[in-house]
Amino acid sequence: MKVVVLCSLAYSLTNFRGNLLRAMRANGHQVIAVAPDYDPAVAKELADSGIAFRVIPMQRAAVNPFADIRLLVAYFWLMLRERPQLVLAYTQKPIIYGGLASRLAAVPRFYALMTGLGHVFSAGSSVNPAVRRLAAALYRAAIRRARAIFVFNADDRKDMIALGIIDQARKVIRVPGSGVDLAKFEARPVPAGPPLFLMIARLLRNKGIAEFAEASALVRQAHPDARFAVLGHLDDQNPEGFGRAEIAEIARRYPVDFLAGTSDVRPCLADAAVFVLPSYYREGLPRTILEAMATGRAVITTDQPGCRDPIEEGGNGFLVPPRDPRALAAAMIRFAEDPMLAVRMGARSREIAEASYSDALVNRMLLDAMDLAPASYRFAPRQADSTPADARLPGADAAADPVV
Repeated sequence: MKVVVLCSLAYSLTNFRGNLLRAMRANGHQVIAVAPDYDPAVAKELADSGIAFRVIPMQRAAVNPFADIRLLVAYFWLMLRERPQLVLAYTQKPIIYGGLASRLAAVPRFYALMTGLGHVFSAGSSVNPAVRRLAAALYRAAIRRARAIFVFNADDRKDMIALGIIDQARKVIRVPGSGVDLAKFEARPVPAGPPLFLMIARLLRNKGIAEFAEASALVRQAHPDARFAVLGHLDDQNPEGFGRAEIAEIARRYPVDFLAGTSDVRPCLADAAVFVLPSYYREGLPRTILEAMATGRAVITTDQPGCRDPIEEGGNGFLVPPRDPRALAAAMIRFAEDPMLAVRMGARSREIAEASYSDALVNRMLLDAMDLAPASYRFAPRQADSTPADARLPGADAAADPVV
């Protein structure tokens, strides 16, 4: 079968979906990966795996109807040239315009992988309500004939219903995020000495960077040896993005080190005692949290859709209200005052990652649902589980009740 995979950033094809694409290829399918940017490292890795790579330009976060129409037309011509039997799209614009193009080109099977509803639907977003309504209408049209919609957290389905994107009868399959490669992100001991609180995220306002900076100043007052770092790339295409001068000003005013973005975050996670993500972005299930958990790190994050899903409150981390630096500081101080807390919670994080969040499990669920796996590879039929998706605890069998 010929499969086209659409995304909004080339790097994500290998960093987040590499094992999935290789599994498709290993199962005998022809795979074409499509991104808006050319990354030579990504192109080489895909080619080495026998996966074709195409570039179709896109304005990822900008609201520009002319650019979006060009994207729709480009996707449509791609479908006509390649004639895929199946299209899998993830992130907002590839889902919307890839879904519409697939319908126009009569692609037999379209699947949407909702990695999060994104900044358009984030609480407190500066996006015009009319744009939000338009985005919801486009989503609705794009996924109307999707064979299935995959979501990462327990909130996305009910939020999509509330927004009018889907109705109650729509088939939605919950998978445990992108998963994490447990062999690549192996458990590492928590370093001794003053704790390093690490945040990994794109440098966006709604990722909670300002709140992290304010909290760091509060913690430093009580614990002068505590350290704080943010690792991430600037994103000047996103309206929520910080400018370089703004980041420099935050670094000047607060005790936070800003580290350059990297393709390998493992050394930084190994140096940290606790992972922090005070996001109020409309997340799916942050991959950074899963990577931190696999490394054996306690997590402090917000009680928000996606962020809260892999957290056992008091077990492998703490949940704090969004946009609340004082609550965030209080959670960090608990680790500063009890160094063994990070060790205990970090061990529990690894246990949860192993039980529920391996990428092998996620990829198996996706391939099975899309009929891209051999019969011997698929999950055995299960009785319907009446447990609501949002009632499941981290560490439960993520495959037990995939339809929500």
